[in-house]
Amino acid sequence: MSELRVGLGVDAHAFADGVPLVLGGVAIDSPRGLAGHSDGDVIAHALIDALLGAAGLGDIGLLFPAGEPEWAGASSLDLLRRAAAQVREAGWELVNADCVLIGEDPRIAPLREQMREGLADAVRAEAAQVNVRATTTDRLGFTGRGEGLAAQAVALVRQRRHAVGDPD
Repeated sequence: MSELRVGLGVDAHAFADGVPLVLGGVAIDSPRGLAGHSDGDVIAHALIDALLGAAGLGDIGLLFPAGEPEWAGASSLDLLRRAAAQVREAGWELVNADCVLIGEDPRIAPLREQMREGLADAVRAEAAQVNVRATTTDRLGFTGRGEGLAAQAVALVRQRRHAVGDPD
């Protein structure tokens, strides 16, 4: 078995009026948020799937089924913490992750560092290990028409080497 594994995560949600907009764990001032069973954070959801995929642990829907009342309105950073803990319990640790928001608006440049820090904290990594960026689709497709947002994430994990006294 390889010491390194890579996983890819993809998520998309439609905009909804009167719902808070949360991206990369950061609340953004906006009249529309993303419809989802949890808080709809497409960046965090894509990262969850990337981590779970790299570790061979399924996907976000397996871990946090949309039909379960327990996850209704849940913080995606909390879901990311839980998923990352399962990845660690399975013997893997994050090497690095790259997350890409796809959409015309909002512009996330002023919030990028806050997103990186929050996502990294949730997976127990350094902010330098988590990259967050954005791209547009030149007004093409559902993201270009402003109907919603999408995100992709890739995560590289390696087998953990346990030290004496390591709690997990």
